[in-house]
Amino acid sequence: MESFHITETAAVSFADEELISRILNGETGLYEHIIRKYNQRMYRICMSIIHDDAEAEDIMQNAYIKAYENLHKFEGKSKFGTWLLRILINESLLWLQKNKRKISYKQSVLADNKTDSFNTKINNPAHQVMNNELKKILEEAIGQLPAKYRTVFIMREVENMSTEETGKSLQISQINVKVRLNRAKEMLRKTLMNSEYKELYSFHAIRCDRIANNVMQRIN
Repeated sequence: MESFHITETAAVSFADEELISRILNGETGLYEHIIRKYNQRMYRICMSIIHDDAEAEDIMQNAYIKAYENLHKFEGKSKFGTWLLRILINESLLWLQKNKRKISYKQSVLADNKTDSFNTKINNPAHQVMNNELKKILEEAIGQLPAKYRTVFIMREVENMSTEETGKSLQISQINVKVRLNRAKEMLRKTLMNSEYKELYSFHAIRCDRIANNVMQRIN
C-alpha cells in the first residue's frame, strides 16, 4: 500500500491507536512518530533500570523493533504507552540478567572514582553548585537508589505517569507504587530539598534522531 506522508505536527494530533492502525495498514513510516513521542520516557525508564548510558540506546532500539514486530498483537486492553513500556522493561531486565558480572565490576569502579571525585571537589572552590552540577549530583543520587525505587521515582516524579499506569507497567499494585515512591523520596529527601529534577536524564534531539533513524532502517 502506498505510504501517505503527514507532518510531525499533524502526527502529534493522532491518537496512538490511529497511528497504529495506519502503520498496520501499510504506512510504516508513521512508526517514526511513535518512536519520537516515547523516546524521552523510554530512555529515562531504561536508565532507571540498567543505569548504563552506553547500553540504553541499544535496549531501546530492541524494544522498538520488538514492539513493531508485535504491533498486530496490541489489543488496546491498556494504553499503548504502557504496553510499549512493558516491552522495554522486559528487555532491560533481560540485559541485567545477562550482564550481572559486568555490572558488579562497574559498580565497584564507580564507587572508587566517586570517592576521588568527591575529595577533589571539596578542595576545589571552582566547583560551585550550579545548574549543571546540581543536575549531575541529583542523577548520581538517584542512581544509587535500589532499582525498584529508582524506576518508580522516575515514572511518577519525572515522567508524571499516574499511579495506575506505573503499576500496570511494572505489574505491581497501586499501593506498592505509593510505598516505593514514598521510600524513594525519603531516601532522597536531603538531596532533593529545594531542587528541580525535571531535566534529569534528558534525551537530546541528536540522540532522538539517531534512535528513530536506526529503528526505521532496521524496519525497512
